[in-house]
Amino acid sequence: MVPNVITLLALCAGLTAIRLAAESTFEWAVYAIVFAAVLDGIDGRVARLLKGTSRFGAELDSLADFVNFGVAPGVTLYFWSLHEAKSAGWIGAMVFAIAAGLRLARFNVTIDDPNRPSWAANFFVGMPAPAGAITVLLPVYVHFLGMPAPAFMVPITLVYTLAIGFLMVSRLPVYSGKKVGKRVPPDLVLPVFIGVVLFFAVLIAYPWAVLTIGTLIYLASLPFGWLSHRDYVRRDAEANAQGRSVEPHDEPAETVGDASTPSNGAAAVLPFERGGERPPRR
Repeated sequence: MVPNVITLLALCAGLTAIRLAAESTFEWAVYAIVFAAVLDGIDGRVARLLKGTSRFGAELDSLADFVNFGVAPGVTLYFWSLHEAKSAGWIGAMVFAIAAGLRLARFNVTIDDPNRPSWAANFFVGMPAPAGAITVLLPVYVHFLGMPAPAFMVPITLVYTLAIGFLMVSRLPVYSGKKVGKRVPPDLVLPVFIGVVLFFAVLIAYPWAVLTIGTLIYLASLPFGWLSHRDYVRRDAEANAQGRSVEPHDEPAETVGDASTPSNGAAAVLPFERGGERPPRR
């Protein structure tokens, strides 16, 4: 119940972002999308903590994610800048939203794959939808920082939007961070709390600077996720090769004579010990 309520709150934030973007209130539209991303990071953890995971909750979460991180960012970018490119700008917004939907559909299909190695949970396949939504709004962050916009800002925004959409549907391994914060040592609980509070305080005080720097750091970290995934794959391949090299070869079965003893000194196998009848006692 509680996780579903959090998901519905995130969906309300995403729908409100669409309305705010249509009213040209872009600052609050971005705030609503960021708020939806924060709630999206909470609902799943709350569901696991309360042991309230369900198929209904998973489907509702996917629907909310498509609206919050596919439709809302695309519409926001269109009303902010892409509308100046006319049909090309609308196509860019649609491609991003569709890419988010495809990314979520692929995630739902592959999450229960029994053949995935255990370390695969450390990585997403393609940029996740919430990260794509926060990342694709980088031109808006830069604009609100007060930096002068070049004359070709609209084409840059269009190409950048398409590039982020491609990263979402790509096969690029992206570090998931799912295991971060699962087990915090007792002596680090208070420092972690202070760090989280400090982060949100700085985010509220300097939202555009924090979002810009965080987006740039995230984009710069993508190659390291790919390198880490490649190391896991290489170690798996080496382990499989070693396992095949030490497998014992099948030895031919020995033929049992009438009453002769095998050459290795083991006792002869009698007919009744192979499933036949025991001979009558004399």
